[in-house]
Amino acid sequence: MTDHLSAERRSANMARIRSTDTKPELVVRRLLHGLGYRYRCHRRDLPGKPDLVFTSRRKIVFVHGCFWHQHPGCPRATRPKSSKSYWHQKLTRNVERDEVSRSQLEDEGWDVLTVWECETKRPDLKKRLQQFLGPTRYS
Repeated sequence: MTDHLSAERRSANMARIRSTDTKPELVVRRLLHGLGYRYRCHRRDLPGKPDLVFTSRRKIVFVHGCFWHQHPGCPRATRPKSSKSYWHQKLTRNVERDEVSRSQLEDEGWDVLTVWECETKRPDLKKRLQQFLGPTRYS
């Protein structure tokens, strides 16, 4: 069974989608803070306005939604069946912008990690983040 939403209802749903402080981002932030890592959020002076910036470590963590950033191979990265040309252009542009931002950050000497929304539920996320960021002063 497929749900068909009115244009007004779909617009209202889309308007509620956040670009910052998303549930997956908050999961990662709480985990890292609990482990003793300190970071800055959404630094506008860096390409792509990264979700988490660890300045002294020169490390950045992006927390991407699987749909919005088209996580390769993920079942959540579907394309809507309506307004195909709009969604193709929008989602393709998001992926291209991500690649440019990552490249610019790496060129500036930053190490970059992307955590996908679907990975926030995996038990190995903690270990993966610790391996990327290195020890805290409490470790």
